[in-house]
Amino acid sequence: MSGILARINQQMQTIRSDGRLRHLPVIDNNKEKYMQLGGQRLLNLASNDYLGLSSSAVLADAARDAIDEYGVSSGASRLVTGNNRLYNELEQELANFKQQPAALVFNSGYTANLCLVATLADRHSLVFSDRLNHASIIDGIALSGAKHVRYRHNDMEHLAALLEKHKDQPNKLIITDSVFSMDGDLADLTTLVKLKHDFNCLLVVDEAHATGIFGHGRGLAHELGIDQDVDLHMGTFSKALGSFGGYVAGSRLLIDYLINAGRALIYTTGLPPATVAANLAAIRLLQQDPDQGQPLRTMAHSLVTHLHNRGIDTGATESHIIPVIIGDNERTIHIQQHLHGMGIHVGAIRPPTVPTGTARLRLALRADLNLDEFKLLTTKLCEVLCM
Repeated sequence: MSGILARINQQMQTIRSDGRLRHLPVIDNNKEKYMQLGGQRLLNLASNDYLGLSSSAVLADAARDAIDEYGVSSGASRLVTGNNRLYNELEQELANFKQQPAALVFNSGYTANLCLVATLADRHSLVFSDRLNHASIIDGIALSGAKHVRYRHNDMEHLAALLEKHKDQPNKLIITDSVFSMDGDLADLTTLVKLKHDFNCLLVVDEAHATGIFGHGRGLAHELGIDQDVDLHMGTFSKALGSFGGYVAGSRLLIDYLINAGRALIYTTGLPPATVAANLAAIRLLQQDPDQGQPLRTMAHSLVTHLHNRGIDTGATESHIIPVIIGDNERTIHIQQHLHGMGIHVGAIRPPTVPTGTARLRLALRADLNLDEFKLLTTKLCEVLCM
């Protein structure tokens, strides 16, 4: 056996023994809030379809119309032949919605983060990143060759000390999630803006899990009134907006630079026209009803209060993402399977996605839950977790 295969074999044995082995579940139907998994009909609370828009007839009709007019593929990269009028319409409406001069659409949120960090930073740069930032941000920093300076999660004093230490470095970038995907807590964006100005940094905010939910759908930065102080806003269409793809919004200068220097944009085929059309329809729906995420936040607050009152650890969540901290990997999987037997599917998140010893159930609440479904969730969670 070659050295590479021997190493892989050893790593797989370690993954199995640590209770971290992953499988791709076969799902028969996942169109709406119920899914078919292993012959069971389960209420799906693992999806990021927070507003239930993935089953919207408006989005589906827009996608079908685009297929009829443009076919199923963009054909090539956007700079070669893949940029039809739908892209232009989407980016203009997206820029207007985010109240930024310009916007740029990418093939996924992962690609957007990879591209923006690797393009804006280089080996002469320092990137200050929250320790719990998404993997796409971490990978973008690695690809850029920049020095990666991690600050303790949401610890602004630690970040300030690190910035002071490197105050003479001219090429500094701060990047953070706004809503952290596995913890549901919120970044201290107001303090980050102050530190950005104090230490002359570029500030990038990933609003992937806040888009559609916070700030009249525009994100947490907008809700806090500091959106004009953020240099680049990143977000996705694949979560609350119910479709697929990522985006970046900011100054005309930075967007033009990404178009001209962003390898992940230049060297990949554009999104299919149907997806671009569905994204455009989702943005328009959100503009028509920008506060449709507010009932979801009210529901989340109610559930967190209910769980806290029963001594269940939900971390520091302040959003529609609710972690139920279990700790042990095997017990987390066991509880997930027990909930399957009760008709509920939630994510079971284990290291390395989260720190060792913090395996958890990740509840992703959705706005289309009715009262009976919400009562079922609260009752069954407490039955399983209080055993």
